[in-house]
Amino acid sequence: MADPLWTLGELTEATDGRCEGDPAAPITGFSIDSRAIEPGEGFIAIRGPNRDGHDFVPKALEADAGCAVVEETFPADTSIAPRDADAPTEFDETRLVRVRDTFDALNDLGRAGRDRTDHAVVIAVTGSAGKTGTKEALRVALQPSGSVHASAKSFNNHWGVPLTLADMPRDIDYGVFEVGMNHAGEIAALTRLVRPHIAIVTTVAPVHLGFFASVEEIADAKAEIFEGLVPGGSAVINRDNPHFERLAAAARSEGAEVVSFGEHEQSKVRLMHCELGPDGSTVKSDILGETLTYRVGAPGRHVVQNTLAVLAAAKLAGADLKAAADALGALQPPAGRGQRFVIATERGPVCIVDESYNANPASMRAALATLGLTPRSEYKRRVAVLGDMLELGTEGPRLHKELAEAVDAAGIDVVFASGADMASLFEALPKERRGAYAKTSEELAPVLLSSVQPGDIVMVKGSLGSRMAPLVEGLKREFEDR
Repeated sequence: MADPLWTLGELTEATDGRCEGDPAAPITGFSIDSRAIEPGEGFIAIRGPNRDGHDFVPKALEADAGCAVVEETFPADTSIAPRDADAPTEFDETRLVRVRDTFDALNDLGRAGRDRTDHAVVIAVTGSAGKTGTKEALRVALQPSGSVHASAKSFNNHWGVPLTLADMPRDIDYGVFEVGMNHAGEIAALTRLVRPHIAIVTTVAPVHLGFFASVEEIADAKAEIFEGLVPGGSAVINRDNPHFERLAAAARSEGAEVVSFGEHEQSKVRLMHCELGPDGSTVKSDILGETLTYRVGAPGRHVVQNTLAVLAAAKLAGADLKAAADALGALQPPAGRGQRFVIATERGPVCIVDESYNANPASMRAALATLGLTPRSEYKRRVAVLGDMLELGTEGPRLHKELAEAVDAAGIDVVFASGADMASLFEALPKERRGAYAKTSEELAPVLLSSVQPGDIVMVKGSLGSRMAPLVEGLKREFEDR
């Protein structure tokens, strides 16, 4: 029988908590979401800005959580939860781990989870765009060489990173972590928890400018990832980015080996040639002195660029490089980041590209360029449905307007737009490219659904707060019902 991920005793010791339960009782994982809790997992009652996880402890325990990590002040009686007359009047203390602060306990668990993985190679990924895709590509590329534990979805913040660390099996071969930020200082705290052997910066771009005075400040915030590198660690940095030297200097100041990647002639990992297609790319590259030709299953030049970082990390991690490159042929875009849905109708297929999870100027340009790879022989009309890129501050209108050049370069036929800043782009487009504009995605929906036709490929993209995902679902329903 395999050892449990944690025991109740290990959990209690790691969090300096107290519990009356059996120390040998197994804990199979952790969650901070009572809706997603699996039987046997530990529910950590985090106090969030809008919700207090303690309010959901009864629900988590009813769902057979192995235990609930709560603060000392959590009441012993069950009066916080609706119950029938026969229900117990007090919580079962053998299923509660009482701690001083549940957020600190989550970090303690993450720290302890990292400490006990004594032979794993740990890789951390950050960047203004491409973090999740690169993390998923690492998962795919490393699997032929050993067991891989990687962040779920986009668990890249002060909750997601320690949660992923806490869920990491102690005998894992590779750990892959996505590290994100909105403000300076956030990555520094996370990378010190992760303590990577290899840190990747995919790119630096004007993202979250509402919280920074300049792109240079964003580069400095991304460079914080090097502060957590273990001694002798490696920094894998995009050589084509204008902030490369700034990032490299920061990495060297932490004692890291700098490994550059990109098309730049001086890149240590260099793109030699690539053929881009609508469903993927064929790539020839020099990976630290070893020439490889491989297929990438997800489309886009930005994806090709990031596979250079992936293969650099694979080689530095001691993985089978050729097997890693071969595995990238099976790479698929993550949900909400380029996932494609082809729906057959009597009048021909319509393709919906879901890019609704996030957007910034860099990723928007990449998505438009990828849409432009679609042959006219497959889909006659290229349609872009664009929502606001948020958190750009006073630069927002200008950065949206400047996308007009990318729309033109990609040969986009028609643009539908929503959001206050996206109006700047819409007004900058020639009349023949203007589909429709609305202040919100909800208002845009009726005209969009009536305008898209079989034979169209439709890419939907915007920041999560722009609520573009409902448009994706609306389009799918519209054509699936035909």
